[in-house]
Amino acid sequence: MVSAVICLTIFGASVALAGESALQAQNEQMFRQIQSARGVSDDQMDAIEELFADSGYIGQGNPAITQHPDTPSRCQAKLDRDSVKYANPEFERICGAKYMAPLYNRATEKPEQAKACIDQFEYPDIPCAYPVVWVRAREAAEICAAEGKRICDAHEWEGACAGSLEKPDYRFDLAKGVNANAAVSRMRAAHNRTHEGDKSWSYGPSYEKGICAAGSHKTPGCNGGSWTGCGSNTYPAGDFPACHSSLDVYDLNGNAAEHMNLPLDPSQMASMGSKTLGYTEMKGSWFVFDTIHAHEDWCRWRAPFWHGSRVMDPHSHENYHLGFRCCKSLENAAGKTAGYQHSN
Repeated sequence: MVSAVICLTIFGASVALAGESALQAQNEQMFRQIQSARGVSDDQMDAIEELFADSGYIGQGNPAITQHPDTPSRCQAKLDRDSVKYANPEFERICGAKYMAPLYNRATEKPEQAKACIDQFEYPDIPCAYPVVWVRAREAAEICAAEGKRICDAHEWEGACAGSLEKPDYRFDLAKGVNANAAVSRMRAAHNRTHEGDKSWSYGPSYEKGICAAGSHKTPGCNGGSWTGCGSNTYPAGDFPACHSSLDVYDLNGNAAEHMNLPLDPSQMASMGSKTLGYTEMKGSWFVFDTIHAHEDWCRWRAPFWHGSRVMDPHSHENYHLGFRCCKSLENAAGKTAGYQHSN
């Protein structure tokens, strides 16, 4: 009996080591791709690799159980067949980085007047690469910072999705004198009431199936969030070219949900240079949403305080379908958003 237990223990350890090795190999391939596709520097890459290594889980899903419904090679073949090209020299000139899109108000501004840019795809922000998941909000913010970018504020993601960046509409007055849970609830209710009548999705004015990367499946028996029980069955980024906003930002609906920063005070706004940041907000929807429509996912909808914490809490939430994308403040723009004058 003792020998059987020892054998099972050794077998379990071997499986764990094999899984760890496979994840590491997968990540190393992705690191090389980040440098070749987006020109990230050696120093930046060193910092990113260290963050991944410290986590032990960050990557494109547990290789042992993840079943992607499409492959990067088939994704690229489809884009080539349909003459879809995601490179945009004008955006690259404005944003100073590849695969980023300017954030601006389309009614009153031109792209070159943007004060910030957002990644066009979920991290690693490369067409036909699988999204990075199993990342905590803190780690997402740190990875963005390692690239000279930052985590996005909630209103920036919403503007990218709705096709126009509006002024921040955070009801900071409703957060005074109450705890974070109550503050988020009050501010969320006011915000969602305001935008209830102008619902939209990144691709249009109503929810449609088949437009975005939302037709995948959950791992049988997935219990809601374990590394060994829930595969990150995502699609390659940009696999659904029609799934984009009018600002040319992709996969905001479907594929992976995304960490964002929700400020409860002007001093917590990433777009104004805050390093302490606010609270966690999860945006968008994920890879099974066409069959499991678990919650609202219209562009300007704000979620309940799901797994809520400060963004920079070392134990902020992570799971198999939650990733992120980065924003970047353009020169002389940080700290001037919507008239707020805050220096953190």
